[in-house]
Amino acid sequence: MKYDNIIAIDPDKDKSGVAFLKPTTRQLEVTNLAFPLLLDYLKHAQSIQTETRETLVVVVEAGWMVRKSNFHDAQGHRAEKIAKDVGANHETGRKIIEMCKHYGIEVVQHAPLVKCWKGKDRKITHEELASFTGLMGRTNQDARDAALLAWVFAGLPIRLKC
Repeated sequence: MKYDNIIAIDPDKDKSGVAFLKPTTRQLEVTNLAFPLLLDYLKHAQSIQTETRETLVVVVEAGWMVRKSNFHDAQGHRAEKIAKDVGANHETGRKIIEMCKHYGIEVVQHAPLVKCWKGKDRKITHEELASFTGLMGRTNQDARDAALLAWVFAGLPIRLKC
């Protein structure tokens, strides 16, 4: 199904990357929101959807869908911290999904996209994302990941091939 509006979320225990995409116009906005503000944002998007009668879907990156979700070389205490952070991020994603269902907002779990870009750990860089989205301004990795997720979910073209 094609949607009028897509909100994609890269969950994070502190501030999740959030992208809003209107596929027909390719309007793309990105930000990072702490959990309570993210819930406020979702309620606001839902109220606009009710007014405009446009379709809305929330797409949440679901790292827990990958069998091995921690591909780091760290050992000892550092590895333990990374594992805790990954688990906290997964739980944040699950809670976002739970709240979307509670609010009656259509929500989709999406497996993480393949990391095949030029950035650290093969993640997408701002320049790569801007090359096909036209996104201006500064972005952090969580916001870029959310934007890429929204773009791919909408089926919009990506000029750069991994």
